[in-house]
Amino acid sequence: MATTIASRLLRSRMAAEPLKNECHRRGVTYMPRPGDGAPRAVTLIPGEGIGPLVTGAVVDVMKAMHAPVYFETYDMHSSMDRVPTEVIESIRRNKVCLKGGLPTPVGGGVSSLNLQLRKELDLFASLVHCSNLPGLSTRHENVNIVVIRENTEGEYSGLEHEVVPGVVESLKFCSERIAKYAFEYAYLNNRKTVTAVHKANIMKLADGLFLESCREVAKKYPGIKYNEIIVDNCCMQLVSKPEQFDVMVTPNLYGNLVANTAAGIAGGTGVMPGGNVGAEHAIFEQGASAGNVGNEKQVLQKRANPVAVLLSSAMMLRHLQFPSFADRLEQAVISVIKDGKYRTKDLGGDSTTQEVVDAVIANLG
Repeated sequence: MATTIASRLLRSRMAAEPLKNECHRRGVTYMPRPGDGAPRAVTLIPGEGIGPLVTGAVVDVMKAMHAPVYFETYDMHSSMDRVPTEVIESIRRNKVCLKGGLPTPVGGGVSSLNLQLRKELDLFASLVHCSNLPGLSTRHENVNIVVIRENTEGEYSGLEHEVVPGVVESLKFCSERIAKYAFEYAYLNNRKTVTAVHKANIMKLADGLFLESCREVAKKYPGIKYNEIIVDNCCMQLVSKPEQFDVMVTPNLYGNLVANTAAGIAGGTGVMPGGNVGAEHAIFEQGASAGNVGNEKQVLQKRANPVAVLLSSAMMLRHLQFPSFADRLEQAVISVIKDGKYRTKDLGGDSTTQEVVDAVIANLG
């Protein structure tokens, strides 16, 4: 009798197990609108140095996962005085661009092509996501910082001129739209805290205006904690206790420094995704040190790290409302990093770019 009861209980449990597992896997589905699966055109600027290698990695992975995107490729080089008209027209038409590194010569009055793109397309917000990746050893754990910096105003607005020989004047201005974007991002991504980084103790008018904007916008988001920190103290806090930060909003110059510092703490610029966004257009690229083109040895040996640009392309897929493709790509990259078998030199390995790409493709779900 006992054996019969036990047998019935076992059969009942086995019959219920598939249903239990199915319920565990099931979630609220993404319901696309009719036509949302149509392939989207993306403008591709391979850039210089390692740029063609790492953007080529994205193209290979997109093809392997049959992602609903295709690329319009345009060559741009730092020797150009201006961004070609056909490149601007392509981005305006497609709304989205993936870009490799484009260096800016130091001094000499040469205009940055990166800055030209941002100003021409009004990409006023730069976003860099600095977080620990499983399996990648770093000094600090639980780092998950999003740095949102103003991209077209402040010191990078280029409003400078020589008053008299030897005397240069630079103008700085700031609008409130970067504060609005930072809080909107935090609200939509379930982030809990926004920290404004400033130097208003010295730059009382310019940075004071930035803080006024942040404070006014913060009142509209009572569910998000708001605080402020002076930029020099911010850098010290970043290297000593980075896990205290969540979303950081900054004027242009400070944000450039803060984003690169946070990236170095969380694993290096080679694994940090990012993008530049405006009301109509977006350009995705390596998050920190976006002008990085590597060195000749990396190019010749084809050992550039594609992780940052691959993760940036996952951000791009979410921006295009292809969430399942973004999840597959991101999880594949994370699996490769966690496994540790295929890593480029900057991550402690000796793999080629193609070996990393092949490993990511093999891990696509």
